[in-house]
Amino acid sequence: MDMGFQRDVALGRRRFLKGVGACVALPLLESLMPRSLVAKTAAQGLAQTATGAPLRLGFVYFPNGAIPAKWWPTGDERRFELNDTMKPLERFRDRIQILGGLDHANANPGDDGGGDHARANGVFLTGVRINKSPTDIRAGISIDQEVARRVGSLTRYPSLELTCDRSRPSGLCDSGYSCAYQYNVSWKSATVPMAPESNPRKAFERLFGEGPHGERSFNAKQRMMNRRSVLDCLLGDVADLQPRLGVRDREKLDQYLTGLREVEQRIEKMERHGMAPDPDVESPSGIPSAHSSHIDMMYDVLALAFQTDSTRVATMMMAHDGDNRSHEEIGINEGHHNLSHHLLDKEKIEKVARIDRWYVERYASFLEKLDSIQDVDGNSLLHNTMIVYGSGNADGNHHSHDNLPIVLSGGQGAGVEGNRYANYGAQPTTNLFLSLADKLGVDDLPRFGDSTGRLRGI
Repeated sequence: MDMGFQRDVALGRRRFLKGVGACVALPLLESLMPRSLVAKTAAQGLAQTATGAPLRLGFVYFPNGAIPAKWWPTGDERRFELNDTMKPLERFRDRIQILGGLDHANANPGDDGGGDHARANGVFLTGVRINKSPTDIRAGISIDQEVARRVGSLTRYPSLELTCDRSRPSGLCDSGYSCAYQYNVSWKSATVPMAPESNPRKAFERLFGEGPHGERSFNAKQRMMNRRSVLDCLLGDVADLQPRLGVRDREKLDQYLTGLREVEQRIEKMERHGMAPDPDVESPSGIPSAHSSHIDMMYDVLALAFQTDSTRVATMMMAHDGDNRSHEEIGINEGHHNLSHHLLDKEKIEKVARIDRWYVERYASFLEKLDSIQDVDGNSLLHNTMIVYGSGNADGNHHSHDNLPIVLSGGQGAGVEGNRYANYGAQPTTNLFLSLADKLGVDDLPRFGDSTGRLRGI
């Protein structure tokens, strides 16, 4: 890779990060927090720690499973040694739980045959059997969106969806499944995926507005006024038009009005919460060519979103399952997916393990960033954030979906334990989701997906 380009990428990221440490989450300063919001949060018992600080929930997806022999620790629940892939998390040992024995039975092959990568992504946060079709899309609401339904009104954005996949193909993908399954982990409903943003600049501007620091609030106000003006005009025209329409046209118009009202509700919500924070950070320049820089920038955006209380629920895909990119940055020229079907070839296994560890290293850097940011209660952002790091495939060589590689990080502000390795011996992964929802105050869900209960010890 060209050294000049590498310097430009590094410089761009440094500029983006400049000031982040000093960019205290102004909306979360106790003296500036809206009293009504604090009271509402406390009264509902939602997304809040014992100290009154916001409690966040994030999901980070990595592709193609992991080499089991390099992933799982050795030892018992409290006295264990991290294996090679997990070594980068050693410094966060007291803030992580490694959870074994969690399965996604609905991702296993059935009468619908192949398509494990589509099912790995589509089932990961939904826990339901997805419909095999390129056009008849049917999955289920994902746990992040179920939680966002309840706590989303507390922040400017109910949830945030990010991805490091540059392209999002449509139509047919894995073995007859719609591409919608393979390129989304977040689902608003059984038929509506939450399309993630892959461009760090667009993600940043969505959260904080366009333009340089000092101009974003003004630009956002202008856009909001323009949208309000257009909406008022459209709704007025629609009211005049409605009496003259037939039944079918009224149905079409009702669908259109539903979309307009959702836009109007978003504007009203923005007005209630006030303008977005304006961190003294340069907007990212776009999608960098290096995958590591892309991931790191997206983690930066995610950290800022949590720090500024722009959202309390987020998902991030470092890559979709079945991703076959090469990793020249660490000296691996073969495609990741191809290598994952190693057929017990020792050289291929070693290369996959290096990729697995590389993803964990990126994640560890993200945890370090969260741990370095002070939250409103004086604890770290990591202390008040629960993050699930995992994959919908277990062993990529076999396309297995039992004993999934999953780590739970942070959340000590919600009573989440650390320094723990637990094997639950074949329970649905959705049992974990119910336990996390409980900690966010969403504790009235009788079940979710294929759940059979809650996980103990979380």
